[in-house]
Order: sequence, then C-alpha cells, then structure tokens
Amino acid sequence: MSRARAFVFAAEEDFGIVPVEAQACGTPVIAYGKGGVEDTVVPATGDNWEAATGLFFYEQSVEALEAAVRQFLDWEGRFRPEVLRRNAERFSRERFKREIEMFVDQKWSEADRFKK
Repeated sequence: MSRARAFVFAAEEDFGIVPVEAQACGTPVIAYGKGGVEDTVVPATGDNWEAATGLFFYEQSVEALEAAVRQFLDWEGRFRPEVLRRNAERFSRERFKREIEMFVDQKWSEADRFKK
C-alpha cells in the first residue's frame, strides 16, 4: 500500500481499520465521508496541509467519486507522508494501552476518594 498514490474507501463502516493502515503507510485516503472515517481521516480543505490525510466525497455515486479523484489529482503533491503517518499513530496499540491504563487508574483513584 505504501506504493499506492491513494487508497479509495467507498464503504461506510463504524471504524474501518484499512484507511488507518493506508495512512500508516503514508498513503492518502479518498473516502466516502460517513462513519468511522470521519474520526480517522482529516479531509483536505485546501489550506490545512499540516493535518490533511485525505479527501471525502459525500454521495456514493460514480460522479462523486470521480470528482474526488480529480480533486486528489490536483492536490496529490500537497499530502505529506509524515502527516499521514502521525495521524495513524493516534490509533496505535501503544496509545490505546496507555490511555486505558490512565483511565483505569483515574477511576480507581476516584473510587478510593469515596471510600474515605
């Protein structure tokens, strides 16, 4: 996937790990802008290249996908692989484990306060 120019994700899923995997490879995502990709892909707006990781289309039609691909071709050189990889790291196993541990520790501390 790291050799792909873009990854097209035309489905609506609750999370969808494949768009995150594409970003981890430094590959921009062209996605149907519903479901989990709204949380995992940062859509380009033309002035947010420090954060953009892909493009959305909002209708599951050939015309909408074609327009998104054309937009991607205009903006292709502006996507930065390091930005894509950094965004994917938000969903890493290490971060998940660290945040779960912090959450559990916080809840234990709160429970201890009620015991006293």
